[in-house]
Amino acid sequence: MYENIAASLVVLVMTLVMSLSGCALHKDLVALDDEVIAFEQKSEADMALLRSKVKLYHEDQLKSDQDSRNRHAELRALINDLRDEMSQLRGGVEKGRYDTQKRMEDLAETHQKNMEKSLQNNHDRIVRIEQYLGMEPSEKLGAPGIDQDKGKKEKPEAQETSEGLYAKAKQSFDKGEYENARELFRSFLEQYPKSKKGDNAQFWLGEIYYREKWYEKAILEYQKVIEGYPKGNKTPSALLKQGFAFLNLDDKANARLILKELIRKYPDSNEANIAKNKLKTLK
Repeated sequence: MYENIAASLVVLVMTLVMSLSGCALHKDLVALDDEVIAFEQKSEADMALLRSKVKLYHEDQLKSDQDSRNRHAELRALINDLRDEMSQLRGGVEKGRYDTQKRMEDLAETHQKNMEKSLQNNHDRIVRIEQYLGMEPSEKLGAPGIDQDKGKKEKPEAQETSEGLYAKAKQSFDKGEYENARELFRSFLEQYPKSKKGDNAQFWLGEIYYREKWYEKAILEYQKVIEGYPKGNKTPSALLKQGFAFLNLDDKANARLILKELIRKYPDSNEANIAKNKLKTLK
């Protein structure tokens, strides 16, 4: 009897163990299945996220390509506009050059006419001053100093009279042929040193240098008039022009001395009146 009970207990325990083992295995399988399902779901979510990222990247790339094409189109349009503008600028530059050249030519022509007019006016003024000072009047010329034969030296004839040689020298001076006039006046002084017109010839030599703006040389030539012909009719004029030559050299001190000397020695002369007026402007 006891043996039967023990056997039954053994069978019961084994049955219980097997039952419990079966339950544990089932639970593991369920858990594993749940993990697989969860992993699959997670993978699908990751794949979905990845596909979303790929789609966004693709869209961004398309947008970037479109922006790049737009920028390229804008750059091409800008280049075309710049080319058009450069073409217009080139046309403007060429027109500007033509207009500038035309204006320069017009200005040059106007300047030439003004110079000729100024030369004529100055020549006429010199004539009036010479007449006022009692000097030999210069000949009136259409364009003083612009003679086609200017610069050609004329050699004096060996047996030419003093009057003829002096007249020829003065004519060259009036025409502005200063080099020729200088040679003729010097020849006159060498050939006729005691001529009554010696002081005139010497004075005109000073005038040639004065008009050439060689004031130092003019002062020396005027001094020859002052010292060589103290009683000549050109001495007051030589003193006056010597004073003006010093002024042109910006030597006001010597200019004042010369002009005051002129007034002291020749108080009643026209040159003295001019000197007085000039001294007033130097104070």
